[in-house]
Amino acid sequence: MLALPPSVKIFVATEPVDARKSFNGLSCVVRETLGSDPQDGHMYVFINRRGDVIQILFWDRTGFAIMRKRLEAGTFRLAREADGNVSHVEIDVGALWLILEGIDVGGARRRKRYVSEVQSQTIPKSTIGPSI
Repeated sequence: MLALPPSVKIFVATEPVDARKSFNGLSCVVRETLGSDPQDGHMYVFINRRGDVIQILFWDRTGFAIMRKRLEAGTFRLAREADGNVSHVEIDVGALWLILEGIDVGGARRRKRYVSEVQSQTIPKSTIGPSI
């Protein structure tokens, strides 16, 4: 399981991105398409058109890093497709883990958990799965 500080947000591009893109290409997509700064410390997730390659771009204080996974069978997919006007959706680390493991969270339901007042203001609700 990934362990990330709560300040790190995870953004998934809703449009497919060419899997041949590397550091500079993915950084340009973050700036121009997603409208974010790729050096802000957040993670940016991209899935190719065929859905068999996922890339995660992030800045780790000294440079860019890319995690890439290619499936030998099957595809990655977002549980819920975003509206046509949205360039990206924000997910939590649990949802990213499920996507990477190939678990379809489309029908999954998040069970009620305690969230303090401070947490509910700083941590956005996930766009994957129904919210409670």
